[in-house]
Amino acid sequence: MKNIIQFSISQEDGVYTASGLNVPIVTDGSTFEDLRDNIREAVHLYFEGESPETLGFGTTPSVLTNFEIPLSV
Repeated sequence: MKNIIQFSISQEDGVYTASGLNVPIVTDGSTFEDLRDNIREAVHLYFEGESPETLGFGTTPSVLTNFEIPLSV
């Protein structure tokens, strides 16, 4: 069972977007704080009415984020 829900984060035009790497979740926010809150809400909605085990996760999965930094300025 997986214990980590992974997201890749990118920024474009002042908006941060988090895309799930091992879950079908995409959300965004205008700040990191907004994005963090939106990720939490989206994960809760994804598991709503389901136990994490039925979706292939342990009972208390964690969220791991990776932030993409473009090399061009």
